Amino acid sequence: MKLARNGTGPELFESLQGEGVSVGTPSVFVRLSLCNLHCRWCDTAYTWNWEGTPYPHDADTAQHARKYRREEEIIELNTREVVQHILSYKARNIVLTGGEPLVQGRELAALATQLRETDPGYRFEVETNGTLTPPPALDSLVAQYNVSPKLANSGNTAPEREKSEALGFFASCDRAWFKFVAATPQDLEEIRTLQSRYHLPAERILLMPEGTTSAALYEKMRWLAPLCQQYGYRLGDRLHVHLFGQKRGV
Repeated sequence: MKLARNGTGPELFESLQGEGVSVGTPSVFVRLSLCNLHCRWCDTAYTWNWEGTPYPHDADTAQHARKYRREEEIIELNTREVVQHILSYKARNIVLTGGEPLVQGRELAALATQLRETDPGYRFEVETNGTLTPPPALDSLVAQYNVSPKLANSGNTAPEREKSEALGFFASCDRAWFKFVAATPQDLEEIRTLQSRYHLPAERILLMPEGTTSAALYEKMRWLAPLCQQYGYRLGDRLHVHLFGQKRGV
């Protein structure tokens, strides 16, 4: 299993869920490396933005593109090793995140199965960009999908970011919640189009401000709040940004 490396070990840690409908829940985060998209504002670009790739990022400058050395940012562990890490923590809510965790869906199915065999109380959330369908062995163990379909503001092309089969799967799943990252008020038209195309229930949609500082998040929430009231959406936040800023592994 390929995990993001944080220092000399895996980025596997206990904290509070910072986003989505389970915000504030004590959780163990398993950050997988690798992603099939390349969002220009991604705050975990160290899971995919390798040297030699052409993808632009908002952190790029005219003199220096934001790139990472793949061999320095990935650590490979077998399933049992990951299980042992997780067992050392108190929380039983496990957040499988990335990168895009469903790139390693079969490995995650084995991980979830072993954890449930150890303790039936484990609960699993999967954070996904909604372009990949989970394997049945994993899906049967997932309590909650935090689906974040990417918009044009991500820098991904429409064919890259919108996969009808996968979005159709999540739209029909009552365990899926849809979290849209909004950068400008103009993003709402795209969100409304996706909602209509895939029949997404308004009560399962969250609008989350794009930003990496509390000030930026609060500024965008001021215009997101009335839109949520108008359309029946939930207003999302990024609790971990307020608490920890850009620090990794918290």
